[in-house]
Order: sequence, then structure tokens, then C-alpha cells
Amino acid sequence: MTATAEPAGRPAAPMTLGAAVAVPGEGSGGGAVSEEAPKRRGPGRNLPAAIAVGLVLVAVVLVSLFVVPQAFPVLVGIAMVLAGLELVRALGEGGLRVPPVPLLVGIAGIVVSTVVLGPEGLLIATAAAVCVIILWRVTESMGLSALRDVTGGVFALAWVAFLGSFILLLHDREDGAVLVLLAIFVPVGNDVGGYISGVLFGSHPMAPSISPKKSWEGFAGSLVLGTGIAIGISVLALDLDWWIGAVLGVVLVVISTCGDLAESLLKRDLGIKDMGHLLPGHGGVLDRIDSILLAAPTTFILLEVLLP
Repeated sequence: MTATAEPAGRPAAPMTLGAAVAVPGEGSGGGAVSEEAPKRRGPGRNLPAAIAVGLVLVAVVLVSLFVVPQAFPVLVGIAMVLAGLELVRALGEGGLRVPPVPLLVGIAGIVVSTVVLGPEGLLIATAAAVCVIILWRVTESMGLSALRDVTGGVFALAWVAFLGSFILLLHDREDGAVLVLLAIFVPVGNDVGGYISGVLFGSHPMAPSISPKKSWEGFAGSLVLGTGIAIGISVLALDLDWWIGAVLGVVLVVISTCGDLAESLLKRDLGIKDMGHLLPGHGGVLDRIDSILLAAPTTFILLEVLLP
């Protein structure tokens, strides 16, 4: 999830919450790819504001993890609710009328159930929230429009609440705070490495029809820095073998890149630049956490496979 200027009429690519401290760029695998030299890029966003907001966000996350851990689920819940509201507004731009009340109640219920009951609570609360969204919408009207709206609501619930709650499952494990950092900081390295390498060397577009400034050179930089961070955390903080960190790093970088491209495609289809405008220099909350929403469940699953 990045915060960078795009040519007029094109939406910017996303950036993760963890990458909020990164210089605004094109996200994981990003970098400036243009028909001319990178220095001919369009004007960027407010870089000082972006850096300042990013540092504040990272500080809040670190404090909630290591100083006041009881506040971390609250922070996650607030981020999910804000991201859910942004997604409802964004889908509305595409003509989908997602009912916000059951969605937000469902998000809150999923967070509480996950904290209290763990994986079982996550599954039960998600199923219940899906049922409520369906019943809420079809009581207003039937037909194809209702089906589309329900599909949008279930999509929003699954993307923001269900996937996002895996960060709470990681937090509940042994060394949970460090595992959360792994799920956040690898996307940070993904974005920072991609931005730097792409700006310096980017010349081969990765997906020009989705995000024109993402380059294969930037993706290589993402792999190097993201994997290096994963190995460092795994060896130094978790006392794991280096190869486990390498596997985690490579997979998380690929997943984070897919998350960035997916949100870029969604915003392009909806005709919007950012999911929101709450964070100066960055966009919305969902623009900050898009990669984390995929990195958290991926980290959880990989740990279950590699460290059963």
C-alpha cells in the first residue's frame, strides 16, 4: 500500500499500514516505471505529512503491542471499522448499496469473538454476520440489485473483518507481539524495498494495465528487503532457523504484492484514487492495511505448517 502520485485520471496503488513510514511510492514491487526517466514522474504527495503520519501510526502500534497490550485488540477493531466504512463508501461509487449497520456490527462482533473464543469464535461470528447482512438487505428489496449488494457486503466482511482478525490470532500466540510485527514489518520492507529499487532501476512494468508504475526491478527490491526483515525477526527475536524466515519472507512479499495489485485493480474499476482521506499524505485506513489483511492469515497458516 503506497501513497504516490499517479498520472491524472489514474488511481494510486495501495500501501500497508506497516508501510506508512515508507516514502510514498507504488507499494510492493513498486517503483517508478515511465516512458522517460524516473525523475520525470508527476508531482508526489505531501511527503513530510506522509512521513509524520507514518511514524505516529507505527509508534501507536508499538505502544499497543509492548506497553499496553490490552489496547491492541481495541486498535485493531477501530482500524477495521474505519476500513469497513471506507469500503462501503468506495463500493457505493460502483453502484453497490452495502448496508453499513450490519456490516459494522458484524466487524465488532467478529473482533470480540476472536479475542474471547479464538479461531472458533472467528468462524461462528463471521457466519452469523453473513446471515445478518443477507437478511437485512433482502428485507428491503429482492432481485438482482439485492444480490449484488449482498455480495458486496459479504466481500467487505470477508476482506476486512475475517482476514484482519488473523492478526488477533497471531497476537494470542506465544511471542504474539513479535509475530504481529512479522506480519506488519515484512510488508513494510516489501513497500520500502520496492519503492527504492523501482525508482533507481525500474524499467520493466509488472502489470501496466493495473498499476503502471510497478516494476519487476521494484519487486526484486521488495524480495530482498522483505525477506531480509523476515529472516532477521525469525532468527533474532523468535530463535527460528534462517530458512524458516526466508520462506516466510518470500511468501509474504508475494502475497503483499498481490494484495497491492488487487486493491489497485478494485480502485481502478471503481474510478477512485484512494479508499479514504483520513490520513494526510496516505489516503484512507484501508489503503494502509490492505497488504496486512493478507499477510496476517498467511503468516498464521505458514506458522501452523512450518511449526505445528
